[in-house]
Amino acid sequence: MTRVKRSVHARKKRRATLARARGFRGEAHSSYKRAKEALLKADSYAYRDRRNRKRDFRRLWITRINAAARQNDMSYSQFMSGLRKAGVELDRKVLADIAVRDADAFRRFAERAREASAG
Repeated sequence: MTRVKRSVHARKKRRATLARARGFRGEAHSSYKRAKEALLKADSYAYRDRRNRKRDFRRLWITRINAAARQNDMSYSQFMSGLRKAGVELDRKVLADIAVRDADAFRRFAERAREASAG
């Protein structure tokens, strides 16, 4: 069997790895072995935190909606339940944005939620 000479591809692979590790501390940006290990860790953190970011934003939106709902004398759960009964199909991201930017519009949503839960 003939010998496979892969120095070009191996060098290209190492150069790409070191380019991705640019900005890392210590040997992690200059030593191929350390860069490869650091990138494995970094990629696993990135994968995990893409999912955690979704949780974090949802928590933030709920906190903002709750604060705005309490200014309108409702709890978060009462507000969301009332909106569901009123047939308002806005997600938490949009509701939180309305709560921050337009208090008057949010007040109208709170009124609709209150009427729907009472009636």
